[in-house]
Amino acid sequence: MGKHIIRRVIALGVVAIFGIVGMQTYWVATTWNLNDTEFSQKAQLALYGVARQLAAENKADLPKRDIVRQRSSNYFIVNTESEIDAQRLEYLMQQELQRLNLDIDFEYAIFDCSTNEMAYGGYCYADTPQLPDDGPVAGSYLPPDESLLYYFGVKFPTRIGYIWQKMQLVIFLSVILILTVVFFIYSMIVILRQRRLAGMQKEFIDNMTHEFKTPLSTIRIAADVIARDPYVASDARLARYAQLIYDQYERLNEQVEKVLQIARIEKGSFDVQREQIDLQELLPPLLSSARARTEERDGHLTWQLPDRPIPLHADPLHLANILHNLLDNAIKYGGETPHIAVVGRISRGHLHLAVSDDGPGIAPEHQDRLFEKFYRVPTGDVHDVKGFGLGLYYVNQICRAHRWNIRVESKLGRGTTLHLRIPLSTTSEAVTA
Repeated sequence: MGKHIIRRVIALGVVAIFGIVGMQTYWVATTWNLNDTEFSQKAQLALYGVARQLAAENKADLPKRDIVRQRSSNYFIVNTESEIDAQRLEYLMQQELQRLNLDIDFEYAIFDCSTNEMAYGGYCYADTPQLPDDGPVAGSYLPPDESLLYYFGVKFPTRIGYIWQKMQLVIFLSVILILTVVFFIYSMIVILRQRRLAGMQKEFIDNMTHEFKTPLSTIRIAADVIARDPYVASDARLARYAQLIYDQYERLNEQVEKVLQIARIEKGSFDVQREQIDLQELLPPLLSSARARTEERDGHLTWQLPDRPIPLHADPLHLANILHNLLDNAIKYGGETPHIAVVGRISRGHLHLAVSDDGPGIAPEHQDRLFEKFYRVPTGDVHDVKGFGLGLYYVNQICRAHRWNIRVESKLGRGTTLHLRIPLSTTSEAVTA
């Protein structure tokens, strides 16, 4: 994953998180305000109902205004202008709260004219019909109102807990959101750490492959000198060893070059040098070399191409490389005696090139990942085919750079075919080239 992509992901993620957290915070605050307003309204309705019933029992009139005064968020004073019986007040309070579905604890006090203070009445629980008066709750204080004469005060000490209880769904979703944010932050840390490790690994591989170039060149020169020596040439065993050294050099150099090419592609320094070429001149040497390798394994290679020039506008080096990789893959994975077929046809201004083998085939679940870097089809504990999983990745990158289409067609037990679709070059393209 590129540096710019990671920055975009982090930036968009941070914006999204701030947006979601802001919306969630607004939702929580709005829900709290609605529940708080609902609580205050229900409490005032309940207290007004109590005052009205007390006035009716005392055959007195209620004040015309300011019957229920909210002194704080959980403390209310009710003006009755008539005497108040504590037992009756407690009963009526419980009845009114139940009627309004306001299941909450409360404590009350009645103003005492003789002492000019609030006489504590008791603490009533929502789930207990009636509780004996055990005196004031520790730390509880219900302040009086100097402007009134006959009144009582009611305090709801569990108001905050009651509102939070009604917001259980909101709290649950908020916890899920917090966990999601934590998971996102943790994921970003892991991604950045993995990217740093991947960068270190990639830098190590690039340095290592570059360091291989000098000894490989020395090995090639030494192998050429040994092979040209008359004494070595006259000894069949030494000549075979000299050829073996050169063949292994070619194999290792090919892998190193492939790694270097892919490194250039990923660094962005990769450039396609398009030229006007004829596939009929480029392909035969590759087919001859592939046929020789196939026949060494008692297999055979056939090809069928249009009997006409096939003009293409492409990078000849990379085109030769991808054709070599396709043929090499077909030989490697074509079974013990590979039967390779190369078929080309021209249709609607495009060359359709198919490279087929009759090997074991590829399962459908692996076909979509065939062009991934370092991916190799799992074969259990058997590793009879050597490689790094870079060949088809390189082929796919070159095809993308040329805007060509490549796809795989395979069935288990019936071989594999790689289809390459390349537009033919026109006269105008040839002139431009």
